[in-house]
Amino acid sequence: MTGTAVRVLLADDEPLFRATVRRLLDATPGFTVVAEAGTGHEAVALAAQHRPDVVLMDVRMPELDGITATARLTAGPHPPRVLVLTTFDLDDHVYRALHAGASGFLLKDTTPPRLLDAIHTVAAGEALLAPTVTRRLIAALTDRPAATRSLDGVTPREREILTLITRGLSNAEIEAALHISRATLKTHIGRLLTKLEARDRAQLVIAGYQARLADEPAHHAFFEGPRSSKP
Repeated sequence: MTGTAVRVLLADDEPLFRATVRRLLDATPGFTVVAEAGTGHEAVALAAQHRPDVVLMDVRMPELDGITATARLTAGPHPPRVLVLTTFDLDDHVYRALHAGASGFLLKDTTPPRLLDAIHTVAAGEALLAPTVTRRLIAALTDRPAATRSLDGVTPREREILTLITRGLSNAEIEAALHISRATLKTHIGRLLTKLEARDRAQLVIAGYQARLADEPAHHAFFEGPRSSKP
């Protein structure tokens, strides 16, 4: 995304909300609103027509809900990143949105700077969750009876990086924690995506939860909770 405007599609059934977000993006350098959709069906059709980088997707929309629309968008070739925006702070919405392929989940009461940063974050391929839902999401995912994920073929270093991704650290925080360069980190993340057949960073987070990495003892200052020394 460096050097080019992030192309955004707004999908929400509230015209006033779309107009408010559009004014914000139109007034901010580095963003271009390519289309607006009032239903899930419109979002899917307009995304195919305009090829946005990011779709801001409401959860509750007529004709086709935002989560189903997200699944259709991310199943196609060259899918956009989807940032789910909703009024409803519900764990099931977050879980379903991420499994549908969303790269982020943010509440509508977020601040304008936070929204702009979130769009940049998901456009760059990173995952983003509203801080209020992250801890509960970890608990919800690790408590679900779904089959656990095998990490066969993942190296110890890749497992360490996946653990940090699962715990919500950004690339910059992972680089600082492990004393590695951005290029090295991106190489490891690329290998994790391939080995775990993950679409993007959000899918790596889910894989980490399913592998129970969120339950492992913390070894870095960036982690919360009890600390233990390295062996």
